[in-house]
Formats: sequence, C-alpha cells, structure tokens
Amino acid sequence: MKLEKHQLRHLRGLAHSLKPTVMVGQHGLRDAVIDELDTTLTAHELVKVKVSVGDRQARDAAIAILVERTGAELIQRIGNMAVLFRRNQKKPKIHLPG
Repeated sequence: MKLEKHQLRHLRGLAHSLKPTVMVGQHGLRDAVIDELDTTLTAHELVKVKVSVGDRQARDAAIAILVERTGAELIQRIGNMAVLFRRNQKKPKIHLPG
C-alpha cells in the first residue's frame, strides 16, 4: 500500500503523541520481537518502535528487517525511533484522508 504525502503527514501527526510500544534492545532482533510487533500492528495499525542497537547503520538495518518481515510501511524515523503503519484489512482503526 503506497501512501500519499498528505496521508504520511496525517499519520506522523497521529504518531507524535504515541509512546514506544515495541523496543528492540541490545540483543537485537529476535523472532519474539517481530511477533510482538506483528500483533501490535494488527491491533493498533500505527506503532512507534524504539530501536536501541549499535550505530546508525545497524538501526537502519534493523528497521528495514522489521518493515520487511511485518509488511508494514515506514512512516518516519528520527534517531532511534521509528513509526510503522500497517492497515488492518478486517477492522481498520485509523481513517486515512483520501
């Protein structure tokens, strides 16, 4: 699902007040973390993830793996925080402007 610029702005605004619900720590990406993110995306659609691993390249690689394995879309990345979005096809919770 390719989002348009005004939809990305809308999602960034919604994510501003979110607290990180999934955290990737010093042990890196494990299947349990990816499963938790998948469950959280299904329940909430918009999720803030804190990635505290290594340097910038390691964080970028971890975020890319999270996006690939969950089918989510990267909305924003600032420092060690990433905002991911995946539409729940059965019960959409977030209204995206057309």
